[in-house]
Amino acid sequence: MAKATPIDDGPNAGLPLGRDAAAIRRRIETMEKLLERTLTIPGTRQTVGLDALVGLIPVGGDVIAAAMGAYMIWEARNLGMPRSTMVKMAGNVGFDWLIGLIPGVGDVADFFFRSNTRNLKLIKRHLDRHHPGTATIEG
Repeated sequence: MAKATPIDDGPNAGLPLGRDAAAIRRRIETMEKLLERTLTIPGTRQTVGLDALVGLIPVGGDVIAAAMGAYMIWEARNLGMPRSTMVKMAGNVGFDWLIGLIPGVGDVADFFFRSNTRNLKLIKRHLDRHHPGTATIEG
């Protein structure tokens, strides 16, 4: 059976509801972990998340996964990220959605093309540049 990894097991385990950059960063990091790294495949170090699991549902699953990925773009808009970066993010989600529509191929592609992880990197780069106080030490 797959081992679930905790989304956030710190003293402030609840998601912040604020509109400040630090609260948005925590929400986006949590969403990325939920979508891409929720479960570890037994006997491997490979992780999967809701994006890959929901993507197994024909057509509708890919639409749901794309909608969850679009949430990160919406949060990026709240941060005031440049439109060009948000277009890149939309391209990542759109490519993931399109490739997910191909039966079999799309399911395998979810292991290799992690659009939400790519989008998190873009958001973190923006936050580190424009809101350095939100940076966290990766452990």
